Amino acid sequence: MAISDRKKKILAAVVDEYIRTAEPVGSKHIAENAGLGCSSATIRNELAELVSLGYLEQPHTSAGRVPTPMGYRMYVNELMTKQKYSLEETEEINRRLNAKLQELDDTISSISRLASQLTDYPALALTSAAATTIRRFDLIYVDANTFIIVLTLSNNTAKSKLVHLPVSVDQSMVQRLNSLFNSGFTGIAEDQITPLLIHSTERAADDSMGLTAVIAAFAIETLAEIGAPAAFVSGENRLLNQPEFRDPDKAHRLMSYLSGGGYILPPAEEELAGGEVRVLIGPENIAEELKDSSVVIATYDAGDHTKGLIGIVGPTRMDYSAVAAKLRFLAAGLSRRLGSGEAPPEGMHNKLILKKNEDKEE
Repeated sequence: MAISDRKKKILAAVVDEYIRTAEPVGSKHIAENAGLGCSSATIRNELAELVSLGYLEQPHTSAGRVPTPMGYRMYVNELMTKQKYSLEETEEINRRLNAKLQELDDTISSISRLASQLTDYPALALTSAAATTIRRFDLIYVDANTFIIVLTLSNNTAKSKLVHLPVSVDQSMVQRLNSLFNSGFTGIAEDQITPLLIHSTERAADDSMGLTAVIAAFAIETLAEIGAPAAFVSGENRLLNQPEFRDPDKAHRLMSYLSGGGYILPPAEEELAGGEVRVLIGPENIAEELKDSSVVIATYDAGDHTKGLIGIVGPTRMDYSAVAAKLRFLAAGLSRRLGSGEAPPEGMHNKLILKKNEDKEE
C-alpha cells in the first residue's frame, strides 16, 4: 500500500533516530527535529496510522515508536540516504585494505576481520572457486593388491590416492579402467558422475571387484572438496556492544550460529550482480537464529577463477546506509586488487558453510 510523502518523512525520521539511540521515538522529538512544519497532534496521528499500517510498533512500556521489519524494508528500499565517503575516509579504507592483504597470507580471514573493524559488527567472508573438473586420470599399477589414482584437475592441481585391495587385480584391468575413466569421466561436473555412469563403466570394464566404484568415489570426493567454499567469521563478540543483545541467551544463540556455520541467504535467492548490496531484514532471513537480526551482503572477485562474498550481521536497528556503503566500497576495492570484477557463480550464496576463525579480532 502506498503511503504519503509526509508519512515517509516521519518514518525515515523515526528509523534514523532509533538507529542513533536504540530508544523508542516520540512525536515531540519528530516535531522538534524533522522540519516537517506540522503540529505534534498531526505527527501523532501519522504515527498512529504508520502503526496500523505495520511500519511502526509501540512497545507497551513506552509512548514512543520503533520500526518493524516492514518499516526497515521501506527505509532501505526508498528512504535512506546513500552515504558517500570523503577523500580522507577513502584513503584510510584503502590503506587498511592494502595493509591487510600484504600482512596476511590468509586473505579470507583478513577480509572478514577488516569488514568487522570497519562496521563494528560481526563479519563473514567467503570465497567459492569456479567449477572444477578432472582433466585426466592416471591409474598406476603397483602390484597385485595396490594401485595409485592420480587426478589432474582443470585448475592445474593434482590429487592422488594409494588404494590397497583385499583381492588381486592384474595390470590389464587397471589399464582398461584408466582408458574408460579418461573417456567417460573427464570434463564433467561432480553431479554428472551418476550411478548410471558408474554402473555402465563397471560393465564395460567387466569389473566384478568394485574398482570402478572406488575410483569414482575418489573423483566425487575430490571435486566436492575443491568446490567447497572457504569462509571465516570475525567479530562475533561485537554483538555484545549492541543493546539488543544484552540478553546473554539471545547473544549466545546468534554468536553460536555465526561461529558454527549456517546459511545466510534463502535457497531461492539469485546471485548478486557486481557492485550490488543486498539487505535481509529480520523475518526475511532463513534461519531462526537470524530472525531478530539483519544481514547485509556484497560480492567481490577474488581472482584466479574465485569469487567472494562479504556479509555483516547485526541488529535490525543497524545503520544500513553506512554499512552498505562500506561493504560496497570494500567489495569494489577487493575486486580491483584481487580479480577482474566478474559476478560470482550461480548458487554460491547457498553454499555458505562457515569455519571458526580462531584468530578473532578483539
